[in-house]
Amino acid sequence: MGFNTSPITSNYSGEHAGQYIGAALRSAKSLENLTILENIKYKRNITNVSTSSMIADATCDFTDAGTLTLSEKVLNPKELQINVDLCKKDLLSDWQAAQMAAGAHNRDMSDDFAAFVVSYLSATIADHVEANIWHGNDANAGGFTGYLHDTVGLLIGSVDATVTQADKATGAFSSTNIVTNLTTLVNAIPAAVYSKEDLYIYMSTTAYRFYLENQANAGFQQLYNMNDAFVPMYNGVKIAVCPGMQADRMVAAQKSNLFFGTDLVSDHTEIRMLDMSDLDGSDNIRVVAKFTAGVQVAQGADVVLLD
Repeated sequence: MGFNTSPITSNYSGEHAGQYIGAALRSAKSLENLTILENIKYKRNITNVSTSSMIADATCDFTDAGTLTLSEKVLNPKELQINVDLCKKDLLSDWQAAQMAAGAHNRDMSDDFAAFVVSYLSATIADHVEANIWHGNDANAGGFTGYLHDTVGLLIGSVDATVTQADKATGAFSSTNIVTNLTTLVNAIPAAVYSKEDLYIYMSTTAYRFYLENQANAGFQQLYNMNDAFVPMYNGVKIAVCPGMQADRMVAAQKSNLFFGTDLVSDHTEIRMLDMSDLDGSDNIRVVAKFTAGVQVAQGADVVLLD
């Protein structure tokens, strides 16, 4: 039984495209523990408020006391795009399986195929964003500056001197030194931050595996078999596992202090698919996806980097 080969050219823009792009971006694991700003048109000022000695004994007079200081960081997501040719033949079997699994018996290529093509790219977008959140560099094609790039990372001491820099144990992370490194990190967390509900230890998948191995060697084998309700912690601080993070670094910060920005509703966010069969006789679909992405830290002094 053949497929309907009518052209499947489709265009999505603005909020409609944002539904697909947003789903792809949110598939990046680290975004579960970052604050997401979704509607940044060009740039967004993130305002920090700090106060000192503002509360005094009550009197009948007005007496100015204390200080209130405002500072700002700018989150300016970078415009990114995907241009790719996909062969329909390579996608059809997966698409047909998805349709049949959903109970559909229609074997014709419908508009659903266009949506499937978009979802097919989600993993690529998510993996790319995940990696750039931590070690991306705006100077690289298709990249945006992340938190831990060696020279331009937003949490690196040479970029933000207010971030507390903690020295890791000599050598690469291992199951034998991972607890020592965690202790160093946690001990460096400012007292005012340690009690915050949204405080996390951000670590790589490799570091987390070393932690589990260490705990298993110490007799806590049940950590390997916990269900989805299990929340990994160390000394009262929740652990966020970030696949895109470098193996031998850890960060302690509040979720409300680390931002990821994009724009899911503007006209710049778009997905276009062009069926090339009517143009060059090929069996390809040309896909163009445009979106924005970037990160920022609000208050560097409330962050600890173990490096």
